[in-house]
Amino acid sequence: MVDISRLDFNLATTFLALWEERSVSRAARRLSLSQSAVSASLARLREAADDPLFVRTRDGMQPTPRAIAMAEPLQNGATLIQTAFSTVTAFDPATSRQHFSLGMSDDFQIAAGPLIAKRLAEEAPRVSVTFRQANKHRVEALFEAGEIDFAVVAQPNVRSGLQRQEIGRSGYACLLDPVACGLTLPLTLEDYLTLPHLLVSFSGREGIVDHVLKTLGHARRVQSALTHFSALPPFLIGTRAIATLPLHAAQSLAAVSGLTVCAAPIDLGDYSVSILWQRTADNPWMRQIMSDVFLAILPDLEAIYSD
Repeated sequence: MVDISRLDFNLATTFLALWEERSVSRAARRLSLSQSAVSASLARLREAADDPLFVRTRDGMQPTPRAIAMAEPLQNGATLIQTAFSTVTAFDPATSRQHFSLGMSDDFQIAAGPLIAKRLAEEAPRVSVTFRQANKHRVEALFEAGEIDFAVVAQPNVRSGLQRQEIGRSGYACLLDPVACGLTLPLTLEDYLTLPHLLVSFSGREGIVDHVLKTLGHARRVQSALTHFSALPPFLIGTRAIATLPLHAAQSLAAVSGLTVCAAPIDLGDYSVSILWQRTADNPWMRQIMSDVFLAILPDLEAIYSD
């Protein structure tokens, strides 16, 4: 049995970082230590446990059965310690000067960003926030670099070290100026294929609309490709063109531009939306603010699709 009086409890932090990151280099970055320091701690952990604990493979550092058995008790212990210190230094939104960095894509920033900022101004006037561009492809790198505290991501597929809370679902809709387009709604497939389209894409490549149309034997004509949803209104107002975008962003842009939101004449499906954070850097108050806002802005899909 291990003599606990001689055990360095910093080793538990190293174990949990390795458990969640499955990489010595990533664990070192997360702990702000050198790789050699983490390797030395791992050697001490192996000696204390009399087990290799993590074995290097082509897929990263994989835990042994002994490490798997140790993980949950150590995670529970870390949570208890964090709770104990949080009780002593409780977060008070009314007086806190904390800064949060939130990762989310352009469409979520448009729909939720102003409401999050408003809630902070009302409840935590000294708290500040930075919104960072993030999506499911970039979010892990941003967390690993310590550049974001929370993220809101569509259909995340991320490592187990990140905590996840699904907060709703969203879908797609069309945004247009029906008068300029000379259309009477609802939008037909013929109208949809005849109108010039605006595409929002970081890469400029085809999106879900093109893939669905291809399965139906159709194609659309993309007139312009943009990199941000927020740029759409000036391109659409008074113009014979249409854009297909996340429904929550379409509704927010329509509210400030006078453009019209309508259902697409093809089935584009829907997708989950989740908050992500690191277990060791959680702030339940901020997470609740984000959850409240997204529950308010994520649309009633059944209502819009039945219009």
